[in-house]
Amino acid sequence: MDTRSKILTLPQAMAITARPVAIVSGTFDVLRAEHAHELQKVHERAENAVVLVVVLPRERELLTQHARAELVAALRSVDFVVVATPAELQTLAEALRPECVADLRDLDEQLSLDLRRRVRGTRD
Repeated sequence: MDTRSKILTLPQAMAITARPVAIVSGTFDVLRAEHAHELQKVHERAENAVVLVVVLPRERELLTQHARAELVAALRSVDFVVVATPAELQTLAEALRPECVADLRDLDEQLSLDLRRRVRGTRD
């Protein structure tokens, strides 16, 4: 299966009719094992829910939003992925009225800081 078929446009994502829906947002730059674990937890907690991941923009990103969306789409626990802005995320949440909402941006920031510390540590 080409997992890129899980990547939806914003109008396609807003037209999801399956219920319940769980929305998980984050930047996923760089996608790490911790992201996969958190997405699996959401998948398990929201039984029978469609898991929609919203990949948000990031300043000084390592990978483009679309490249990050492709990586997230490859995860088994993810049903659909959409690239969006924070305002579009809000609109999407209002339209879909998800059963579960998870924001991984704090995790993204912590993982990014840890990665920077490790890289700097190896150079010293």
